[in-house]
Amino acid sequence: MICEKLRNIAIIAHVDHGKTTLVDEMLKQGGVFRENQVVSDRVMDSNDLERERGITILAKNTAVKYEDVKINIVDTPGHADFGGEVERILKMVNGVLLLVDAFEGPMPQTRFVLQKALEMGHRVIIVVNKIDRPDARPMEVVDEVLELLMDLDATDEQLDSPVIFASARNGLASLTPENGTDLKPLFDAIINYIQPPEGDESAPLQMLVSSIDYNDYVGRIAVGRIERGTLKQGQEIVLSDYHNNRQPTKAKAVNIYQFEGLSKVPVTEASVGDIVCVSGIEGVTIGDTLCAADAIEPLPFVKISEPTVEMTFMVNDSPFAGREGKFVTSRNIRDRLYKELLKDVSLRVEDTDTTEAFKVSGRGEMHLTILIETMRREGYEFQVSTPKVLFREIDGVLCEPVERLIVDVPEESMGSVMSQMGVRKGEMQHMGKVGNRTRLEFLVPARGLFGYRNEFLTETKGEGIMNSIFDSYQPYKGDIPRRANGSLIAFETGEATTYGLFNSQDSGPMFIDPATPVYAGMIVGESLRSNDIVVNVCKKKHMTAIRSSGHDDALRLVPPRKFSLEQAIEFLAEDEIMEVTPQSIRLRKTELDHSKRMKNLMRNK
Repeated sequence: MICEKLRNIAIIAHVDHGKTTLVDEMLKQGGVFRENQVVSDRVMDSNDLERERGITILAKNTAVKYEDVKINIVDTPGHADFGGEVERILKMVNGVLLLVDAFEGPMPQTRFVLQKALEMGHRVIIVVNKIDRPDARPMEVVDEVLELLMDLDATDEQLDSPVIFASARNGLASLTPENGTDLKPLFDAIINYIQPPEGDESAPLQMLVSSIDYNDYVGRIAVGRIERGTLKQGQEIVLSDYHNNRQPTKAKAVNIYQFEGLSKVPVTEASVGDIVCVSGIEGVTIGDTLCAADAIEPLPFVKISEPTVEMTFMVNDSPFAGREGKFVTSRNIRDRLYKELLKDVSLRVEDTDTTEAFKVSGRGEMHLTILIETMRREGYEFQVSTPKVLFREIDGVLCEPVERLIVDVPEESMGSVMSQMGVRKGEMQHMGKVGNRTRLEFLVPARGLFGYRNEFLTETKGEGIMNSIFDSYQPYKGDIPRRANGSLIAFETGEATTYGLFNSQDSGPMFIDPATPVYAGMIVGESLRSNDIVVNVCKKKHMTAIRSSGHDDALRLVPPRKFSLEQAIEFLAEDEIMEVTPQSIRLRKTELDHSKRMKNLMRNK
């Protein structure tokens, strides 16, 4: 049976190339919204973090109708750290829209997601987006995409992929680089080029679980495409695993939902090719197959790439512990971390020797910082260590994760970037001109990129663009200096004063404002020297008959440097940790007592 009235597609691209914006316009022109309905931008980015950062973190399903054909659309994450989402989502679809920025062209994540799609034999529609940019170079970008397809060993059919030129923001598409009038050329390409799903609807049921949703009321919700047969509400099924990690277990499909627009609509049955949500199956996880009770035949599943970075999550034990958080105990933190495993297949959580700390491994720094930010917004208070890469032993050789880094920089910044890459054991792979900028490509150890983003922005005066993606494990490259400068550490517990900060700022840039509560051992700035310096930011000016403490108003402070969560994590040295609460991010020394720190330092020399 061929489902002519159905198409399943995923939209894949690099970060910020316009995936979510394009889906918005497809929904509008597909009649999902009323003509006079007010719709927010990037309606598919449903959580606050996605909206604030302008990135998609979790894959989203939606569906539109076009000329009596239902098009199931999956909007996938573009950031490399959420590649686990992309890999499994591609199992649900028959083709992909490859979205590429008309100026930037193919970027690291473009290569990653396209390679996965080609390996699965998916048909590809190339969409060159943002053709209305003043610096757009659409025809050059098409050539670059074709070169990438050849580089990735695409088949002849995949090399003949149709090309659509679009401005997602304006809802326009055409077959030439000129602006069109609507998205009809794109819809037509999807209907005519992407193959409809096919299978035997009368055969025993097979449905691969490619994604997991979670609801506090019904628990886990299995999301996937029916590969064979028909699924009916209330049907007795068997949960099985291709790799035999679990024994087949009986279950019941309590409720079945299909996607229509932005809603889940309950249905009584679904057939071959349909992408559905199924609730009521206890213990279901990504990679499981829902089978008919009389034909237990699990489907093979794409192996999700292993984590490359780990951090330790700990109970907050600072002098300010428990002041700002709602959930502060080790049990609260442990339960929350293990709950995250229910829907994030790329994450790993392990207990440690102590009940106060947990090892959390992910695909990259952003993967873990998103989790940290989500938890603090939910009211959790905890501490995290500096990130560390996960080494592996391959054929008796110690190996480390290596990233493929691509940077676009102004010509005058090239020298400093190449110099820094040399220090960080980066090996140049390619250099070329892109417009009036230079594109450099390096293979660099993942640990060499820790803390580099801030330096990179300084070196390029904020004009540089850097993107990286995991490339491979390679033999250990040797020592890499983590941070050249030391920290400025608070001498005592109290409240920072203007006078204390004024006297301390000669030692280096400060991170705090006057009246900020601090404690002994807390990091309040960056030292201009390579060693740590203890400063008294709580010091007050003594009043005299001639000069009063009110003269603090005349002291001129340099504005403090404020860190985002990622910047704070990148700043951390080996003996430092970050305190995270719903209201604050504080950096501190692992050992707060100054004399003990000095003894440890002398002992380690």
